[in-house]
Amino acid sequence: MKALIYNTFGGPEVLEYREITDPVLGPNEVLVRMKAIGLNFADVYRRKGNYHLEGQPPYVLGYEGAGIIEQLGSDVIGIQVGDRIAFADVPFANAELVAVPVDKAIPLPETISFKEASSVLLQGLTAHYLTKDSYAIQRDDVVLVHAAAGGVGQILIQIAKLLGGQVIGLTSSKEKALVAKEAGADHVFLYSEDWTTAVLDATNASGVDVVYESVGSTLMNSFEVTRIGGTVVFYGMAGGDPVLIDPRMLMDTSKTLTGGDLWNVLTSHEQRVNRSSELFRWMKEGQVRVAEPTTFALKDGQEAHRYLESRKSTGKILLIPSDRD
Repeated sequence: MKALIYNTFGGPEVLEYREITDPVLGPNEVLVRMKAIGLNFADVYRRKGNYHLEGQPPYVLGYEGAGIIEQLGSDVIGIQVGDRIAFADVPFANAELVAVPVDKAIPLPETISFKEASSVLLQGLTAHYLTKDSYAIQRDDVVLVHAAAGGVGQILIQIAKLLGGQVIGLTSSKEKALVAKEAGADHVFLYSEDWTTAVLDATNASGVDVVYESVGSTLMNSFEVTRIGGTVVFYGMAGGDPVLIDPRMLMDTSKTLTGGDLWNVLTSHEQRVNRSSELFRWMKEGQVRVAEPTTFALKDGQEAHRYLESRKSTGKILLIPSDRD
């Protein structure tokens, strides 16, 4: 099979598209012919050598994608050759064929395309647990979303709105502010502005109920705009490491700081299926819309990585394997 591989850590130039050995299928795995593969910043971090990575050189990136089952492991039941499936947490996905553990195979309804599934699963399931588990949004809650034009940010806005919340978004440019507005944000402010004052003004100085904090370096600003008794959900640090938090501040203000990581939630096949089913239902009903992805051929992986690192994109970037069928 063909795959996007690399032998040493570095920039996009280390990526090569070439023939490697097909996966060896385990008894509880299914062999999937990939139709679309999600590209994420975690892949960039792995390529650079500063994020967890499975296997030995030549390394194969990718954890998210969708395709068609071509072969079943000897112990697999309840799933058939020809079934459409997707996954969010299976390594070595930057290839034409992927061995997927059956407990991580998410059935894909006919109403959801391979591209849609690969565009939404990782970010969509993240937004799902953030709004359902880390902080359960209630009607009329005021929600602040960092990086509101990003993949998680856009879906966070939409889920918060369908759960009855009011949403304030933060973005880095006027162009991205329009994207957040189109996703449903009630207000959008720029990081280059005095956004803490703007958020407090928009809430009549009372502050927001919850902040979804993915920047890191803005953590104390997030606390500044959170109401007494409110919550900051920390789930990323794209803008740098956060400062240390003094527990006395939390005590004095009755505010809550909680963390979130998707891999602590997707711990069973039941969790994967139930959460993705609700996400797919929202998409079918038009309550969650996924922006049209930017696609690159898998063989053009270097170009796709450069585009992702340029931060010019607002939607998902997908890698599409060649179709030999």
